[in-house]
Amino acid sequence: MGKKFRINNVSFELTENHDFDWMNRFGNVFCVFDEQDSGNISFGVEKNGTKYFVKYAGAKTLNASVEPEAAVENLKRSIRLYVGMRHPILVNLVDHFETDKGYALVFDWFEGEGLHPHWKFPPPLKYHHPDSPFYRFRQLPIKNRIESFNQIIEFHVLVEEKDFIAVDFYDGSILYDFVNNQSRICDIDLYQKKPFQNTMGRLWGSSRFMSPEEFQLGAEIDERTNVFRMGATAFCLLGGELDRSLEKWQASKELYDVAIKAVQEDKSKRFSTVKEFSERWKMALDSSD
Repeated sequence: MGKKFRINNVSFELTENHDFDWMNRFGNVFCVFDEQDSGNISFGVEKNGTKYFVKYAGAKTLNASVEPEAAVENLKRSIRLYVGMRHPILVNLVDHFETDKGYALVFDWFEGEGLHPHWKFPPPLKYHHPDSPFYRFRQLPIKNRIESFNQIIEFHVLVEEKDFIAVDFYDGSILYDFVNNQSRICDIDLYQKKPFQNTMGRLWGSSRFMSPEEFQLGAEIDERTNVFRMGATAFCLLGGELDRSLEKWQASKELYDVAIKAVQEDKSKRFSTVKEFSERWKMALDSSD
């Protein structure tokens, strides 16, 4: 049994006691996200009519795959990512600070829903339940979904320009606002600076989005790995996810040809960079209009 906590009208559990008095500065806490395996716990807060998202490491969360100390270091390391890769589709970091027992990052609140809410809609409900954000996203017109994906590509061209690898990007990193048809990317905390070698065997992330080299100890993880992840994202948002057949693809054949080249098992057969992938994707969009 965990230790039960309550802040305002929000309750959650941790494995041991923790001081959250520092949260008082943020006014009302209206929601909590406490089921991630990252070791972080996050809160939606509102003060004087303005909402923020507070991500915190240092407490012992129930589903953590790392110790609090490691979660704190991961969170601190992510600051340079959010600052160095500011982009309209990336959640906006507005503050960060140390507490007695941990570290907190503060972001502008975004009224979106994650496309992989595994705690509320675990597969297969994710794919079929009418209230599932992923299911609802897949019911959107194809032009809306392509627009969202275009922004994701654009951001990852920037990631590539900054010499980073998009480790652990998957549909759980995508938020979508169904009212305003806007997307945001969150949780880029594990993106890695190049050169980057696979020293784990199986890297962090969802296997649905991972390239073969992300399972190979000693493999080089590079631009073509980013290309694979963008292709896998295209099949998630526009096709049959792991069923990468043309029959399951919902956009044009021209776009399919670009996406399938990106997810080739043999790295040498993929596009060499995300920038090249992006350019070919735009050409295919123009030719299929």
